[in-house]
Amino acid sequence: MKIWCIVFAALLFNGCSTSVERVDTNTTIDLNGAWNDADSRMVAQEMVQDALSRPWISDFTGRTGQRPAVIVGTVRNLSHEHINVKTFVADMERELINSGRVDFVASRDERGEIRDERIDQDLNAREETRKAAGQELGADFMLTGQVNTIIDAEDNEQVRYYQVDLNLISMADNRKVWAGQKKIKKLVKNASIRY
Repeated sequence: MKIWCIVFAALLFNGCSTSVERVDTNTTIDLNGAWNDADSRMVAQEMVQDALSRPWISDFTGRTGQRPAVIVGTVRNLSHEHINVKTFVADMERELINSGRVDFVASRDERGEIRDERIDQDLNAREETRKAAGQELGADFMLTGQVNTIIDAEDNEQVRYYQVDLNLISMADNRKVWAGQKKIKKLVKNASIRY
């Protein structure tokens, strides 16, 4: 009897254990049809390619002789589900910076921390290493946008439509100089779909 209890306990323990498998981050795994890392990556890549192929950069560089400075404004999630928009915005920011054609200005939160450090340097750093206030780069353009969804469902099927719209707006005159859009449509078949 004792041996059967040990065997049963071992089987029960193995049946409840968690399995973890590491996979390549570029692998698409779509478990439930919701927005995921593959969608985020796809949106960022296509938006960057589109933004870099449009005339706003060459127009600005030709007029000023400098790379445009961009700041990220509000990118709102207006969808029906939780979407961390910061992931694809950070991917876009990195790719645009690494292209060598665009500079990014620190966000409001980042600037606050940097300004606090400058104040600390004024009090504590040697004069030759101190960074003076009032030397910040002003942004030429602000990136704003939103994520929207439309859900169409019948019985155990659902169509999830995502639309990401991003705009670059001139800080000088409020002109929209670039409008990017990416659409994703998914057909989800599942008897236990939740809306």
